[in-house]
Parts: sequence; structure tokens; C-alpha cells
Amino acid sequence: MSKSSTIAPAPTGKVPGQAGSVPPPVAAPRMLKQRRRRPGLIALSVALIAAGGLSGAVLYAASGQRAAVIVVSRDVPVGSLIAEEDLGQASVALDPAVKSVKASEAEGLVGQRAAVDLRAGNLLSPAQVTSKTLVGPGDQVVGVSVKPSQLPATKLTPGQKVLVVSTPDPDAAAVDKPVPTTPKVLAATVIAVGAPAVGTGSSVIDVAVPAKDGPGLAARVATGNVALIMDARGGN
Repeated sequence: MSKSSTIAPAPTGKVPGQAGSVPPPVAAPRMLKQRRRRPGLIALSVALIAAGGLSGAVLYAASGQRAAVIVVSRDVPVGSLIAEEDLGQASVALDPAVKSVKASEAEGLVGQRAAVDLRAGNLLSPAQVTSKTLVGPGDQVVGVSVKPSQLPATKLTPGQKVLVVSTPDPDAAAVDKPVPTTPKVLAATVIAVGAPAVGTGSSVIDVAVPAKDGPGLAARVATGNVALIMDARGGN
């Protein structure tokens, strides 16, 4: 009697739990598509970075440049003469738009006048200094002696516009003389302010007036019947 034999198929994979089985095949990794480099774009980026760094270096260098300029070391009223002690020097980094006076020009400023009130610690600009005198052509300077009650409480400074007002004469009132209802007023410019006298507090204010009014003002000042008031239209 003949026997038939059956051929068993070959194992195709590892059976869990059995030793010696063959592991299943692993799929091949996919290859990533490499990006194409663009030399032109890289060169442009490098150029932009270099330009930005150069600009920053130029700005930094410009901001670090310092210049010696004039500063006001103490207050100077408008119209006053500038003395050497009124000026100082400082080394600062300035914007080109800021107008200043170079330290080398300090000698030429001494003897000139302050065109505005100069404050200590501020930079001095060319427009704040003038060579013009407060006494105009055809003017006369008259000294007006006044008591504290004949002056405003605000301190007068050279260059201010004031009004010299004739006050009533007390002797005229005592003898029943007519007193003008409208006082005589004369416009003037303050040239200098004297220090108050010890004891009385009276001070002499030099004012500039037209030459035709100088003698008359001096005569009224001699009586002591005058007062000074600040003219808001031309004062500082």
C-alpha cells in the first residue's frame, strides 16, 4: 500500500511565543527631499546684515562724539552785561539741530548783553546774546530814586519796559492847589538797578528816555513824587 507525502509550506513569519521565528520585513525609510539652495538669496541676506551692522556702528560713533560748548554758570538778567564768571564749559553730545556756542568763542561773549534771561545750567545759544546797547540813539539816561513803596514787588531787570508816573504833590494838596486828575506818564527802559540803601531801602533805577523828556523827568525825580510801574505790553 502506497503512502502519500504532504509538503508543509515554509514559515513566513515569527509566531508569537515561538523561538527561532523570522521577524516581519521593515519598510524602507522614505528619503526627504532636500531643499535647493539659492546662492543669490544667501548673498542678499549677508549683504543686508552687513549693512545693518555698519549703520549701527556709524550711529553709535556719531552719538559718542562730544563737543566742548558754553553753558551759563549763573543767572544773568536780560540786558545785563555778560562777565567771564557768567560762563562755563561742558563736554556734551548734541544733536545737529541744537544751536550752541563753541567753548572757543567764550572770549568774544564777554562784554556783550543777554538778549533774554539766562539761567544757570542751560546751554548758551547764539540768539541769546546781543551786542546792542539798551540806550538807543537819541536817548538819555536818568537816575530815578524811589522808595520800596514806589516800586512793584517784582524785581526790575535791565531791558524791562516801565512807566514813570508823576504822583500827587503833598504840599500842593495842603494849600488846596489843584491836583491833576490824570498823572503825567513817561515810557522808559530800565538800564540798571541799584542796590537798596541801608536803612531807607530806597534805590536808584537808571532808565533810558528820549532826549527831549530827560530834563523834565530829572526835575520831577528831584521832588521825589514819582513811581515806577511795569508796562505789561513791553515787559519781560
